[in-house]
Formats: sequence, structure tokens, C-alpha cells
Amino acid sequence: MVQWLRLASLLPCTLALRASEPPHHARRVAIIGAGAGGSSAAYHLAQYAAEAGIPTNITVFERNDYIGGRTTTVNPWNDPTISVELGGSIFVQSNRIMVKAMEEFNLSAAGHDLAAQMDMPDLGIWNGREFVIVTKAGDTWWDKAKLLWRYGAAPLWTNRLMKSAVGRFFQMYDEPVFPWKNLGDAVERVGLLEATGVTGEQYLKANGIGEAFSKEIIQASTRVNYASNLPYIHGLETMVCMATNGAMQIEGGNWQIFAHMLKASRANIHLNTSIARMSKQQDGSYEVTTAAGQTSVFDEVVLAAPLQYSDLDIHPAPHHVPDEIPYTKLYTTLFASPFRLDQKAFNLDAKTPVPQYVLTTLPPAEIPVDGAGSPSFYSISVSDAGLNPESSPIRFEYIYKIFSPFRVNATFLSNILGQDVFPEEAEHGNVNGTVSWIHHKLWYSYPREYPRVTFEEIKLDDGLWYTSGIESFISTMETSTLSGKNVARLIKDEWVAQGLDDSSSKARKDGADDEQYQQEL
Repeated sequence: MVQWLRLASLLPCTLALRASEPPHHARRVAIIGAGAGGSSAAYHLAQYAAEAGIPTNITVFERNDYIGGRTTTVNPWNDPTISVELGGSIFVQSNRIMVKAMEEFNLSAAGHDLAAQMDMPDLGIWNGREFVIVTKAGDTWWDKAKLLWRYGAAPLWTNRLMKSAVGRFFQMYDEPVFPWKNLGDAVERVGLLEATGVTGEQYLKANGIGEAFSKEIIQASTRVNYASNLPYIHGLETMVCMATNGAMQIEGGNWQIFAHMLKASRANIHLNTSIARMSKQQDGSYEVTTAAGQTSVFDEVVLAAPLQYSDLDIHPAPHHVPDEIPYTKLYTTLFASPFRLDQKAFNLDAKTPVPQYVLTTLPPAEIPVDGAGSPSFYSISVSDAGLNPESSPIRFEYIYKIFSPFRVNATFLSNILGQDVFPEEAEHGNVNGTVSWIHHKLWYSYPREYPRVTFEEIKLDDGLWYTSGIESFISTMETSTLSGKNVARLIKDEWVAQGLDDSSSKARKDGADDEQYQQEL
């Protein structure tokens, strides 16, 4: 009875202790950038925090008027039923995060089989003089045998080399490597420094890949994906260019994956909002000020865009400031025309159609430069086709995409179409002209993927995180989402270490209860 009275006497005291214990406020997180990295950081942080029982208040700032960053679409003729990727166009079946998100959000892969519909070859590689190879979607075993006859076992050895490199990279998704506090350490741990530290040309040669296959096939892939010839891109990124199995894109635009991620995170989203200044406070928090002068305070800030292009003033300067590095200046041109590509421009006879995808490489004697070289462009493709609703009469047209190091002009368009295109038309289109619609976009699309063995820090300072450093390692939508997920996990782990999770709070309360109980006894 005495023991029961003693226990009963503890109840008010224990309740008072719990009531007076200051509750943890929701962790305030600012994410600057609503592209792949920022959207992924918000999405995964919301999940990790919920699992740990840590309340969060996530705010995403994006200076553009859309979500997706370099993943965005445009509508030819302002027709909402037709959307064409202007930036990040494809991801592949092995991209775990992108594919899982597509399935989770019930998004559909686009299903265009234009080559078959328009009776044209699927892909051709043009060296400025001739097509070194042309393939069709339904190529027979004999066609593949001819490929082996031309290149020997190089295609097989390249595939094995690619699978080995990609397999090592996949270790970065899981424990014990994930999450990684230092990207360089993780790259070394999975054995990929050998691939990032040399050029694609050196890497292929060291692994016995024949020169013809390297320069004609692999280099065409590095040019279309990263606007780079083999001496100007590191070995790992070269292998990434060959990992194309199961290539896909989302019907209506890949940006939808990132929009769904942000919706699922329940973050507060501010579009058309640039961040001008960020000041670290004495308590370790950050005061974030928009270009319009509005201020908010956050416990953590994730910078999910290249710092060098952010126009962001950070005071005081963080412990680590990312180096300024060169980015690729890439022009993307989308245009519509009722005309197919002209065979004469590609030295083909009148009965031979130009392939749907025209990739480029260099002719045999040309020394590679850091640019497009004599072909003058990186790729031309038929991205879609449809009816031009603005022409009179309405007509069927092809929608083309060009990657080039220069702004496409009337002379270039006249040459590839074999039709007169006037300067005004090359800039703005003419609904009844040779080019009915056109859209020009200059991207600083990705870092120059030069060989390197060191990479940017992920944690720039206490409470300040950076996702874009991964792009010098591999620059894809998938790796940006992986970087965002990694930062989210590191933040959550720090919160748990600080005792902000449910289990830590329960342990503290139980410990306080036990101590009080012992004192009363």
C-alpha cells in the first residue's frame, strides 16, 4: 500500500516534468532549386523525417515559373496536346529512383515509334561526309553480324566494361556506402576513380576497345549526351553514355516526376522566387532573403542548383565554397516543318531516307577538338509529328530537335531541309512557311566532364548542403535525384544524432521518469 502511494505521488510530478519539457519545433528546411536534386531532397527528407518521427516544415524556392529545372517541355504551336522535351529527355530502366517514382506516381512512358510509322531508319551516325553506320529498330541477326564484322568484338567488350562500371556505381545506392558524406571517398570506395581520372579515349584504349568502334560509335554517344569528344570527357561518363537499355521518357514530360515528388513532400513551393542573400545566425540557423526582400529563418538550407549561377550572396562565406567550373554552352533548337531532312545534305541518294536520329562523330583524319568539329552539330532528330493547327490549310509536320554549339540560323536550316528558310522565319517561324514554329534555348547544360579524382563537398557548412557537386561525377536526372536523396538522409541522420527523433525523445522522457522515481523512493 505504501509502495502504491509512493507511485501515485509521482504522477503529478512526472506529468509536470513532461509538460515543462520544451517540445522540438518542426525543423525548418529551405531548398533552393526545384529541379531533380531539390525535388528529390524534399521528397526523401519528408519520408526520412516521418519515419523518424521528426516534424518538418520544408520550403522550396525556385526562380523559374516551373518545376523541373533543366527538365522542361514546350508545346509546338501552343498546342497543349503536343509536348516536346527541351532539356533532360530520357532516363533508362536501370535508373532506380526515376523508375520507382514513375511507378509510384502512376506515370506512363511515352510510346512513339516514329521511325516505323514514317518508314525511315532508326539511327544513323554521320561524320560530316557519310553515314558510317545506319540501324533500324527491327534489325535482324544478319544486320548485327555485319556490325561485328566491322568492329570485331569491340561492341561486346564495351558492353561488359559498361556493365562493370555501372555495377560499381550502383553500390552508391545502398549500405554500407550510402549515405556518403564525401563524394570522393565514395567514388574511391566503389572503385571508380580509375574511370573518372582518365579521358574516355584513354579508358577505352586501356581496356582494349578498338579505335574504330570508339571513334565511330562511342564518340557519337558522348557527343549527343554531353557535347564532348572522347579526349574531353572522363571514362566513367563515357560508359554512362553506353548504358542505354530501356531508354524512356514520361508521356507529357519528365518534369512530372519532380512535380509529384514535391507534392508528396507537402513542401511549401515558391515559384518565380529568387534567393538573393543568406546569412548565418549566431544560433546556427540561416536567414534567407528573397530578391523581393522577404526574409525567413531556417534550420537547414539545401542549395540544389550550381552555386556559380545562383547569384546568391552567403554571409559569412561557408566553410567550403564550391569551385567555379566550366559548364557546357549548348543550344537546343526545336522546330516544325512539313519537310523531311534533305538527302543531299547528307550525301544520300533521293530514294534513301535520312534516319530519325542523326548522331555525329568526326571523320577519320580529323583531330578531335573541344567542340562539334567539322559536322558542326551534335545531333538532329525527329522528336514528334503532328498537325499544325495554325497553318492554312492544316498540314502534317515533323517536329525536330537539334543540339549544337551555336544558335541555329537560316543558312543551316535551309541546308538540312533543302528548302529556302528566311532569317525572320529561322528566328520566329512562319505558320505557312518552311519552318512553321521554332524555339531556341541556350542551356548551361552540365559541367564539362573533364577527368578528375576530387569532387565537391556535400556539406558546405553546418546546416548548409549542396547537391550539384555530383554533376562533375555523373550528370543525369538520376544522379541528381540520388544526390538529393543522399543529402536528405545525411540531414536526417544528423537530426537523429542530435536526439530529435521519436526514440531519442522517448528515451529522454523515460530516463527522466526513472530518475525522478529513484529520487522519490
